[in-house]
Amino acid sequence: MPTPPTDATAPRTPRLSRRGVLAAMAAVLPAAGLPALTSRAFAAPAAAALPGGGDLGPNVLVFDPATPDIQGRLDEIFHRQESAQFGSGRYQLLFKPGTYNGLNAQLGFYTSIAGLGLSPDDTAFNGDVTVDAGWFNGNATQNFWRSAENLALRPVNGTNRWAVAQAAPFRRMHVRGGLNLSPDGYGWASGGYIADSRIDGAVGPYSQQQWYTRDSSVGGWNNAVWNMVFSGVEGAPAQSFPDPPYTTLDTTPVSREKPFLYLDGADYRVFLPEKRTHARGTTWGNGTPRGSSLPLGQFYVAKPGVDAATLNAALAQGLHLLLTPGIYHLDRAIEVRRAHTVVLGLGYATLVPDNGVTALKVADVDGVRLAGFLMDAGPVNSATLLEVGPEGASASHADHPTTVQDVFIRIGGAGAGKATTSMVINSNHTIVDHTWVWRADHGDGVGWETNRADYGVRVNGDDVLATGLFVEHFNKYDVEWRGERGRTVFFQNEKAYDAPDQAAVQNGSTKGYAAYKIADAVTTHEGWGLGSYCFYNVDPTIRQDHGFEAPDKPGVKFHDLLVVSLGGKGQYEHVINGVGAATSGTSTVPSTVVSYP
Repeated sequence: MPTPPTDATAPRTPRLSRRGVLAAMAAVLPAAGLPALTSRAFAAPAAAALPGGGDLGPNVLVFDPATPDIQGRLDEIFHRQESAQFGSGRYQLLFKPGTYNGLNAQLGFYTSIAGLGLSPDDTAFNGDVTVDAGWFNGNATQNFWRSAENLALRPVNGTNRWAVAQAAPFRRMHVRGGLNLSPDGYGWASGGYIADSRIDGAVGPYSQQQWYTRDSSVGGWNNAVWNMVFSGVEGAPAQSFPDPPYTTLDTTPVSREKPFLYLDGADYRVFLPEKRTHARGTTWGNGTPRGSSLPLGQFYVAKPGVDAATLNAALAQGLHLLLTPGIYHLDRAIEVRRAHTVVLGLGYATLVPDNGVTALKVADVDGVRLAGFLMDAGPVNSATLLEVGPEGASASHADHPTTVQDVFIRIGGAGAGKATTSMVINSNHTIVDHTWVWRADHGDGVGWETNRADYGVRVNGDDVLATGLFVEHFNKYDVEWRGERGRTVFFQNEKAYDAPDQAAVQNGSTKGYAAYKIADAVTTHEGWGLGSYCFYNVDPTIRQDHGFEAPDKPGVKFHDLLVVSLGGKGQYEHVINGVGAATSGTSTVPSTVVSYP
């Protein structure tokens, strides 16, 4: 295994005196809804510090090449999770470095698989990591909430099948063969996202409607349906939108890969990849990736059942958070106030705010990393679910941006849930790298008012970058961008299916709320490869004036836009503002705009 990097550049946890710890606690406890510490309290014995590190809990399964019956354990979890779309099971499968022969790891809902090396090639499968859609009659459009990371695969038949939809990242993977993104039988598919991966053979999307690939290497790309976007991808097809609909950027403006767990000998550490500008290709192709690492002892290893007060106490103590698989109910916000804090989830750890609170708030500080967890709205309306930076945040974080990666938000589906605005980005220079923010259109607790959620993502900060933005079905604007110099590379949207009539979506004199709205005061913004679809199945007569709305200013630019009416259930009059042909009929042919203005 490569020699792990030193911690010379890692964010350090300050060593505080006993009085310093108490002073820090005194500052944070009132804001967390806990009693303030008085001066008398400083003379009393300090409460025991929360421990760092520890075991990863029962739903993290760790394998090595000598583990007996690995296939049996994998099959057991798959059978439990294959169709459990809104179930409570959560699992993380971890494989120690080495070679594993003859495995087929089929992944169901809320299941993440990952290698524990520093490079994908440290953990090699002579076998497959498979997602298919047999549970849904060959339709892969609901294969959500699963992930693969940090493994090398040599597929048994030469091609690995990864037939997923939204919220199913494929990160730091090396496929020594081809990659098939469609289900067996080439049924419908709606995904997806690849980053920091190398596919030696060709990628076959086949029925995939859209896809975003970032900072990777592919041996070829076979076809496109509506919207295929590439940034920083070696071997990507040339720019050709709309025929075929390839949007290709030579590099990604700014990227910083997701933190990941790995083994240094017998000890767990969390690797923190460094930021790259104008990135192209993988971070690990030349061996050890660049970055720093933290020992697990600097993390509070959270288990389901822990309360928000304890999580906030751990953060105030200077620990990072590792959320092990499970569901966490919160009676107050988790508050991240320290620069360079890491909050990392395993196995789709899920945060549920109770009583209308915000699930997680980040202060206006440098370099926070949020990654790998799901937020589920509670039955009492929350004003927001995730807030990155407080209202009015103004500091520059150009050198040390906050990253939000594989953080997914769900309103309804698993039960009634409500939130006025799901994700609010106030801090400047934040990078949102792969999110699916979803107001549910199926499952439990679904209805125009039952899971009311007016806004999906609102960006108030300046210089915010989104790479891989999936936002769907909100009652009003899916994305509302108010900050300057924002950029989005790839956007996928469906308008809310369940609008009861035209009046329900009327926006003053405008028919329908845009999927992606740039505020009138914004002077500079740019987007590449953005698509919006409508399927107004409750009232197919509903019409949208446009999918995209932006001020008519020289600095506001869009490349490769499309709108689609799915089966003629509702129609768009234009693509952006008054530009672009109307959709019509039932043929699901996109209306496109190559450049705006």
